Amino acid sequence: MSRDVLRALAAARPAELDPDAPVDPAVREAELARAKTAFSHVEGAVARRRIRPMWGLGLVAAATASLVAATALTGTDAPTPAQSGTSAAPRALDARTVLLTAAEHADKQTEDVRAYWYVATMARNYFRATSPQGDYTVVLEERNESWTPSAPGGKQWGRQQNLGGRPVTQADRAVWQRAGSPSTFRMKPTVVYKAGGAVRPKMAELDAAPGKPRLSSTPLVDGDKVFWLGRNVSMKDLRSLPADPARLKKSLLRWYDGHDTESSSVPMAADEWLFQVTRGLVVEMPVKPEVRAAAFRMLAGLKSVRSVGEVKDAQGRTGAAVAVTLKTPNGVLEHRLIVDPASGNALGDEIVVLKPAGVNAHLPAGTPLASTTVLTAAWTDAAPR
Repeated sequence: MSRDVLRALAAARPAELDPDAPVDPAVREAELARAKTAFSHVEGAVARRRIRPMWGLGLVAAATASLVAATALTGTDAPTPAQSGTSAAPRALDARTVLLTAAEHADKQTEDVRAYWYVATMARNYFRATSPQGDYTVVLEERNESWTPSAPGGKQWGRQQNLGGRPVTQADRAVWQRAGSPSTFRMKPTVVYKAGGAVRPKMAELDAAPGKPRLSSTPLVDGDKVFWLGRNVSMKDLRSLPADPARLKKSLLRWYDGHDTESSSVPMAADEWLFQVTRGLVVEMPVKPEVRAAAFRMLAGLKSVRSVGEVKDAQGRTGAAVAVTLKTPNGVLEHRLIVDPASGNALGDEIVVLKPAGVNAHLPAGTPLASTTVLTAAWTDAAPR
């Protein structure tokens, strides 16, 4: 988008942010990460979660699956924020202003429910490849499309295409070329910590070349379950969510049990859990516009949500990012939600290393680990083909 976020915020500042205006009392997160099954992860680390229609997977199994993109990137010469598309020096914007402005504009949106909720996204994950000539960082890209039926009893459809991988920086490309420009990336293994000591998984390889699109379908779980929102939910559940921030928060927290969205062995505070769950709701789920607005207002009231500032997402679009920070065995990670406040739409999300540690110890602060950007999210009558 070409509009300047700061200008848009100034022009669209909600009345409720004025000093004399009454404050709403209620105001105060993949895709699963794209599962690269060849890679292991550090047990207990915070998982990368993409909350999306779980076509092709049992929802209960998908809700507990965890593959941590954060632990797959090791070594040096990692991409900088500017190289990944994220602004290296984002401007400071108040998180409450960003989220309440987005809410005001989401409230003005209209919708026309059709046969399918269609979402197209681009997922990017950064990994460390190794060769006799040295290590280098690569980014792997994947396009994902999903068609979720608005009525129960049907099928969910999905199309995935591996778009291949490439060295991230010129220095990475130079090492890759010295290694003979291999057609596969030999991934540097990650130490896995388990009870009784550390183990080292076997080496894995990924193709650098793009693959063919793969279209698949699966019946809805239980005949109506389509998304994960702290639990498996139906389209009716999503469409019935309350449009009041306080009631929405209460509704979501019924499914909070003190741990993260992936594993019961990883504790997570309620605010962070709400951010993770709500991130998926506003980015990809077919909730009513007024519910999306309520979700933004609810996030605005969470004390742990802070502003990152103006950024560019991985598609190069300008937006404003809000985030929570999470301490993990592999460093302090920042989970970002990127929104366009002037339209009330979410652009996507990303994970960035703030304080490297563990397998990420050699990464510079600000290194991106994974991102998902939304290309399209809309109702359609066009069936997948």
